[in-house]
Amino acid sequence: MFQIVELEDVIRVPPAKFGQPLDEVALDILKTKYESTINPELGYIILIRDVSVGHVGKIIPGDGSTYHKVKFSVLNFFPKIQEIVEGEIVEITDFGAFVRIGPVDAMLHLSQITDDFLTSDVRQGVILASKSKRTMKVGSKVRVRITAVSLGRGATIGKIGVTSRQPFLGAIEWIEEDLKKASKIVEVESKTKT
Repeated sequence: MFQIVELEDVIRVPPAKFGQPLDEVALDILKTKYESTINPELGYIILIRDVSVGHVGKIIPGDGSTYHKVKFSVLNFFPKIQEIVEGEIVEITDFGAFVRIGPVDAMLHLSQITDDFLTSDVRQGVILASKSKRTMKVGSKVRVRITAVSLGRGATIGKIGVTSRQPFLGAIEWIEEDLKKASKIVEVESKTKT
C-alpha cells in the first residue's frame, strides 16, 4: 500500500553548507538519509516532500555544524500480508517468477502459481501450464496476494512472497477468461430456470 506519512527529525548542517538556502540543504540531507531505504515501520521509502525546517538551529560545543528540527512527508510503500496487488512479471527463473509490485520485486514461486503442473523456460521467459496450456511470460500483468514480508532496518532489499493460487488471482488474461466462462454459465442457468 502506498501512503504519505508525516515525520520529524533533526538534521546536521555542516559549515560547508552555510550560506546555501536552508530548505534546499535540508531536502538534500533528508533525501540522502531516507530515500531508497527500507524501514520496518514505514516500508520502502520512495520520496521526500514538503520539508519544513526550523530556521533557528542549535550548536553543540566542539562541532561547527548547526542542528535544525525538520518536519517532512515521505511517500512510502508498505506491503501488508494478505493485501491483493497487481504487478508485472519482470523475470522468469527455474523456480518461478519475479513480479514488480510498486518499487520492489516479489517472488512468485512455481508452487504458488496454479494447481496445474508447470514448466519454466528461462531462455524464452515463459512459464507453461501443462493441462490448461496457459502461459505467463515476462511482461504479463498479474494479480497476486502478498503472503510473506521481510523488511530489514536500513536495508536496500526486502523480501516479499506472493501467491496466485486462489480464485480471481493470477495472470489478468486468465482472470478475464474465467469471468467470461462464469458469466456464460450464469446465462445458461438463468435460461434453464425460466
